[in-house]
Amino acid sequence: ISPSQARNLERATGAQVLDRAGVIIEIFHRHARSREAKLEVEIARLNYVAPRLRETGGGGDRQRGGIGGKGAGESALELDRRKIRDRIAELKQELGAVQREQSTRRALRQGQRRVALVGYTNAGKSSLMRALTGSEVLVADKLFATLDTTVRALHPEVRPRILVSDTVGFIKKLPHDLVASFRSTLDEALEASLLLYVADASDPTFRDQLGVTRSVLSEIGASEVPSRLLLNKVDRLSEDERDALRLEFPEATLLSAKIPADVAALRESIIAYFEASMVEAELLLPYAKQSLIGEIYENARVLSEEYGDDGGRLSVRAHPAALDRLRSLLAR
Repeated sequence: ISPSQARNLERATGAQVLDRAGVIIEIFHRHARSREAKLEVEIARLNYVAPRLRETGGGGDRQRGGIGGKGAGESALELDRRKIRDRIAELKQELGAVQREQSTRRALRQGQRRVALVGYTNAGKSSLMRALTGSEVLVADKLFATLDTTVRALHPEVRPRILVSDTVGFIKKLPHDLVASFRSTLDEALEASLLLYVADASDPTFRDQLGVTRSVLSEIGASEVPSRLLLNKVDRLSEDERDALRLEFPEATLLSAKIPADVAALRESIIAYFEASMVEAELLLPYAKQSLIGEIYENARVLSEEYGDDGGRLSVRAHPAALDRLRSLLAR
């Protein structure tokens, strides 16, 4: 609906009237928790509100002469719009600083094994995240209950660690401002080693929702990241329905985040995926570089250690990229 239609409906009903974009922004606003999410939502909200401002109380023709920062001959509407532009600029500057901090934290995780849960909103990603990591991630039967990227280690932990990320849920025709502003929260998917597409198999529209997920990930350049499809909530389906899904999606994993055996099997398959690409190697750790021992244990599985006159010789198992990074650190 147009802004004028919304105003007419508000006058007729006495209730607040929002279009689809406004409703989604309001839901995002209620669920934003981190500073980054709150800034992103506020920017999107102001961008939504600005073109919908109008003069009230017959003040459209009133001119305000430059008092208190007001421009000479500036109308009340022009003043309000200028205030919004200035506020958006301030928020973007603050958001930039927050995102630089996030980038620094992501850089520290570079080379570590990372899995990202992606999918339509309310597909059960947070429930899976909680089951896989043993963390107290918010689980709620609501749209966009998760707006911030949450990162936890797979539990029980393995060496080297496998990090699991729970990302913001997708929705069809997400308002453009929100797609742009929440791109930073989807960077976790772009940098993941493995994407787990989570779909609510009990929802008759999950095939369309899966298409939306793939489309959004393609937009941010994550379509080439290795992925697996998880059909969640199969405990709500009959055996015949599950059999039909196995035929339609032979490569998918059918599971329920509520069934411990299903979660355990998923955990083992994640570990097996990374194990397949790991190789064994020997690293020489000079005594002058002993400060790097923690880095080695963080990024590789140490099979054995022997120490001699020149330092330690460590037999390790790790991903080739992690080995290259460790060798580079040891060579400095």
